[in-house]
Amino acid sequence: MKRFALILTFSLCAFVASTTFLFAQRAGQTPAALNTITSEDILRHTRVLSSDEYEGRAPGTRGEDLTVKYLTDEFKRLGLKPGNPDGTYTQKVPLAGFTAQPTASFEVKGEKIDLSFPNDYVAVSRRYVPEVNVANSDVVFVGYGVVAPEYGWDDYKGLDVRGKTVIMLINDPAVADANDASKLDDKMFKGRAMTYYGRWTYKYEIASEKGAAACIIVHETTPAGYPYEVVSGSWGRENFDIVRADKNAGRVGIEAWITENRAQQLFTASGQNFNELKKAATRKNFKPVTLDARANFTLKNTLRTIDSRNVIAKTEGSDARLKNEYVIYTAHWDHLGRDTTMQGDGIFNGALDNASGTAGLLEIAEAFTKIRPAPKRTILFLAVTAEEKGLLGAKYYATNPLYPLNKTLANINMDGVNQWGKTRDIIIVGLGNSTLDDLLRATAAKNNRIIKPDSEPEKGFFYRSDHFEFAKQGVPALYTDAGDDFINKPAGYAQTKRDEYTARDYHKVSDEIKPDWDLSGAVEDLRLLATVGYAVAQGARYPEWKPGTEFRARREESLKQQSRR
Repeated sequence: MKRFALILTFSLCAFVASTTFLFAQRAGQTPAALNTITSEDILRHTRVLSSDEYEGRAPGTRGEDLTVKYLTDEFKRLGLKPGNPDGTYTQKVPLAGFTAQPTASFEVKGEKIDLSFPNDYVAVSRRYVPEVNVANSDVVFVGYGVVAPEYGWDDYKGLDVRGKTVIMLINDPAVADANDASKLDDKMFKGRAMTYYGRWTYKYEIASEKGAAACIIVHETTPAGYPYEVVSGSWGRENFDIVRADKNAGRVGIEAWITENRAQQLFTASGQNFNELKKAATRKNFKPVTLDARANFTLKNTLRTIDSRNVIAKTEGSDARLKNEYVIYTAHWDHLGRDTTMQGDGIFNGALDNASGTAGLLEIAEAFTKIRPAPKRTILFLAVTAEEKGLLGAKYYATNPLYPLNKTLANINMDGVNQWGKTRDIIIVGLGNSTLDDLLRATAAKNNRIIKPDSEPEKGFFYRSDHFEFAKQGVPALYTDAGDDFINKPAGYAQTKRDEYTARDYHKVSDEIKPDWDLSGAVEDLRLLATVGYAVAQGARYPEWKPGTEFRARREESLKQQSRR
């Protein structure tokens, strides 16, 4: 087995070495191909896209129009072909916009507990209707709200929650290791690493499936991975969903978050101890607990429909047989727009998130235009809309693809770039999922760098960006983050900077270009991703999901269907 692993590693290194050589040689090394990816250009694109003129790049606004025009003009300037087979650079994404005006309260033992929006809670309804009411609804604590047969886990235990309000915890059940209570059990929900069961999207999906009238998630900063202000800032404004024929009638009527303090108040008033029930919810034998409370929600929706846009360009493959196979790079162009109710600066510029990743997409696209001959397979460059509203642009493409997904070899996604300097490593979010990891490992090694796993797997980053929508459809996906071993920086520097960004800038108006940005590390990372994409485009085999990965079966089935045709 070790001998096979050594042969495989040697083969990958040899292939990547030749790929890197061809990438540079065929382009003339300097100043073309990889060397066209520069700090100056990343900063230039980021500065435009995150400027006040672009108003925070919210879908359905003037900011979207400016962004789409800028990306289209840049793709044209680079000589890339329209990515939509209809001859345009855009894919229409029909979205339903809804701005909620909610009121909420609990009746507990004859006493009324009023909640203040958005300080105590946020609530939306994805049903495309002008008003939703939930009156005198029983409140049931369902632990983490998880039904996971593969782990023998069911937080509902057969309880009928139709018409009821379910309240639950964020993240996965925190099951302690039987041999070391200070650690989580790696055999249950991947230990520290969040699974999809821990994401808020899953929580509302299972509540919808169970027929609940309302679903409330208790916000806690550490297990959520971000402070409550991120939730209130995102949910307390216009939100979007994909327009569906049934107007989302199957969704739970009220989707809400509540602060931990207010949740504790509710539990205490109901004669329950929140912390004790939270601990009980980490055990398989947990059973739902009905609180001595009734929930009341009234939610008025201001509705509209818009046609937002994904922006897509391509460099066509040079091999007559393989050009109808694809490698797709993605980055989301949108951010949170502006808040006119704020005093002073109300523009959420989204410089790092994700003007910088979109700039990276443009830079990689430019590098591919310098390759002669072009890669064997076609390379797609897709800037998607409405990531901040639930990965909607990526979801729409992945369910309405312009090119067959069973002929799409890989998705390489960029959501933010490294703005703090060069690193000796690069992080793969979801390391171990696919053979794309092996390609990146070999590519990094040729550049005297190493790959590492995500240092904060409990935050569920794998499920929080656009590549996840491709993964759900079976397409092997690669999503990286800045390394944590910064050159000429003290130990702990990376975690300090990440914590600072999450606390101070993430989804805040302060996410702007900073004077101390150093994009030299971003350049090196983008060059690695360009080389990996080129290797896939030239390779003899499709990348694969590794055994045990939840997306493998979907991919295998789609490839079987392809082989039958």
